[in-house]
Amino acid sequence: MLTPRSLQTEYAVRPIGVDIPKPRFSWVADASGYGATQTAYQILVASAPELLTAEQADVWESGRIDSARTFGIEYDGPAAARTRYHWTVRLWDGDDQAGEWAAPEFFETGLLEEGFGSAQWIGGTTDSAPLLRRAFTVDGTVRRARLYSSGLGYADLRLNGHAVSDAVLDPGFTAYDRTVLYTTHDVTDLLQSGDNVVGAELGRGFFGMTSVNVWRWHDTPWTADPRLIARLVVEYDDGRVAEVVTDESWRITGGPTLSDSLYLGETYDARRALPGWDAAGFDDSSWSPASLVEAPRGTMRAQAHEPIRVIETVDPVEVTEVRPGVWIADFGRTVAGWTRLSVTAAAGTTVSLTHGETVADGNVAAWNVHVDGDRIQRDEYIAAGTGVETWEPKFSYKGFRYVQIEGAPADVRMRVVNSDVPSVTRFSSTQAPYEQYERAMRRTILSNLHGIPTDTPYFEKNGWTGDAQVGAPTMLATLGLARFFTKWLGDIRDSQAESGQLPVIVPSSGWGFTDLSPATEWPTVYPFLLREMYRWYGDERLLREHWDALTRYLAWELDRVEDGLSVSVLGDWLPPGFGSGPAPEDRRLTGTAYLYRALVVAAEIGDVIGQPNEYRKAAQELADGLNRAFLDRTEGRYRTEKDPDYRQTSNAVPLAFGIVPEDMVDRVAANLAADVEARGFHLNTGCLGVGVLLPVLTEHGYGDVATKVALQRTFPSWGYWFELGADTMWEKWEDDSRSRNHYFQGTVVQWIFENVTGLRVIDAGAERIVIRPDARAEVNSASIRTETIRGRVSVSWKQNGRVLSLEVQVPVGTIAEVHVPSEAAEHVEAVPRSFADAPAYRDGYAVYTVGAGQWAFTSRSA
Repeated sequence: MLTPRSLQTEYAVRPIGVDIPKPRFSWVADASGYGATQTAYQILVASAPELLTAEQADVWESGRIDSARTFGIEYDGPAAARTRYHWTVRLWDGDDQAGEWAAPEFFETGLLEEGFGSAQWIGGTTDSAPLLRRAFTVDGTVRRARLYSSGLGYADLRLNGHAVSDAVLDPGFTAYDRTVLYTTHDVTDLLQSGDNVVGAELGRGFFGMTSVNVWRWHDTPWTADPRLIARLVVEYDDGRVAEVVTDESWRITGGPTLSDSLYLGETYDARRALPGWDAAGFDDSSWSPASLVEAPRGTMRAQAHEPIRVIETVDPVEVTEVRPGVWIADFGRTVAGWTRLSVTAAAGTTVSLTHGETVADGNVAAWNVHVDGDRIQRDEYIAAGTGVETWEPKFSYKGFRYVQIEGAPADVRMRVVNSDVPSVTRFSSTQAPYEQYERAMRRTILSNLHGIPTDTPYFEKNGWTGDAQVGAPTMLATLGLARFFTKWLGDIRDSQAESGQLPVIVPSSGWGFTDLSPATEWPTVYPFLLREMYRWYGDERLLREHWDALTRYLAWELDRVEDGLSVSVLGDWLPPGFGSGPAPEDRRLTGTAYLYRALVVAAEIGDVIGQPNEYRKAAQELADGLNRAFLDRTEGRYRTEKDPDYRQTSNAVPLAFGIVPEDMVDRVAANLAADVEARGFHLNTGCLGVGVLLPVLTEHGYGDVATKVALQRTFPSWGYWFELGADTMWEKWEDDSRSRNHYFQGTVVQWIFENVTGLRVIDAGAERIVIRPDARAEVNSASIRTETIRGRVSVSWKQNGRVLSLEVQVPVGTIAEVHVPSEAAEHVEAVPRSFADAPAYRDGYAVYTVGAGQWAFTSRSA
């Protein structure tokens, strides 16, 4: 009998503000025993949980649907705006036995076609971050209240003296001339009988940035002063509905935040604080009426991805007075976030907090050649002189480990801030560096999730497409990113030019179409990430929604191919020994290879959604062009006229993408392994080659070579960073790395997950997985546990002499191909034997195909 659990709507538990007319349901089917399958389901939707019975469901009932599908199932009932719908599901198993109904869950629609009604965008001229407020009265028993709002760039929303949620830096960053996100908050418990006040403090973010910077965020198609639209809907028990909307009846004044910049930091003058401004009884007669302002051009959409939150608060491990009146706090870890300050100082005292990832010459290093200004990542607090004063910024985050305190002695605490996405994977191993790398990569990825995937929380905060291209497999294997990447894929589509071109950063101010562009290896993330989302989540709707934009983009790329090659200006960025830019080789090699892969995955996407195309033919023409131009058949290697020496990326990428002619594969792989060994088991790859080097070596029988590279502790290597005290992945291999919180060189973790533990998710929302631990040199055990959309997958193996024990957990709906190392198939015992088919034997592995259940394999000749 099957039991449904983990019921979700649009990848979320109990979401409110859903703006999709046909939201999708999903669940995990739990079963005891082996080989269990789901053969059918039935969904009920009702207006109240007590009506969720087959006889009483008053909204929608699917009937019995004969299907093994457990996700992506569209609701096909009515969807009224601002309405809560309760739902449940039951399942039939392979014996046609119906299970129990799941515990009810719900989703609540957003504004849908209603929009913001009579609410208008408001703002006004102030000399600091604006405060906006509106008093109103509650005159009955409130059944439900929702606040729908969008404050640009960021809004700290208040109701009766309280924050309406724990979200920060909200709403999410978009190209505001294409899309503007609004948030939905349940504020029922914040209302009180009688007088009430709703308010907001607004920050600039990327909407109203004034800091001059190379990416032109200060001069975008949408740049304007902060503004707000809000609609508060109060429903009473007696059926009445009252609304408070933004209009000219709101009041506005400048608040204590004198300036805010995502790059420079914030200045806060506590002497200008207005205690109680966001509560009833405050006298706002000196404030001005709010002004109606121009609405952003973008389409209003409900924010569906996870908000940014303060995830953790950390005390410093050491505070040192480096000279009179100057202290440096070391928090012992590198993160994204800000500092909470507690200080006692005379009125008018300015306490400055300078954030950075390193210390040099007795100062925290805080510099950024890309941004104008006399300060970088520095917050300033001007004391009110009222005793112990506590403050933290609201509208900017920093990348840092160290904070330099000047002006007065103060207590500081690190606030770790990032998109609040779930962790889905746990990993462990007896090889300590592997655990170290995994922890560092996880921290680095999280530090670069702030509504978009960024490159560095310190210097740029930009959504570089190439970084996500190389990082996506590791990111998706580590964290639950269905909602996050769905949002960013929308940003990619929004960024598309009329010609079909995509920029190298997303969102874009307009920068990145001619600046450091075209760079094929960067925006080809578009088809690749769509394909990865299908691999992990089986999301067919996402593929359909993006197909037209995707084909326009690929047409633009193919139209600029010259002599069978794709021209690119970036290439294998930041290999060791080449300063602060691309590798020396001809960048058409990697540009063509990445376009080849983009076309292959686009063809696969077309197959899934039934869209005929000729992308495989175009891909083969590119492969032929690349091989004609760069494959040296005599030497068995890829080379370009610009190569100063053997380039590992130039050979690893064609091997990884399946471009190398079949008769040359073994020679190219052997030469790659020989070069790695000749360098003392060091790599010479930049961000494009680093993620494929070790998997390619392992796939072609050089797993021991890959292991030596992974465990290397001298330059250039991951271990070298950690010998220098790293706790995150760095941008450059050198010890003077600009950014020390940069995930694109940390993709060794993908190899650790897929080759050391052996877990590889193959396709269609983990419908197929392969378990093949083929990088076991110098490690005695490894384990991984991953929550897929179908349920938990786990792999754990342990080597004791020649005996290898392998345990595998497979969820309902997944078929696992388990490769057990052995000298012969008969040397492997499977438990339970009765449910495991006789294995095949291939290339030193006994290969079993198993379904749902807990499986144990013992090999006596591993």
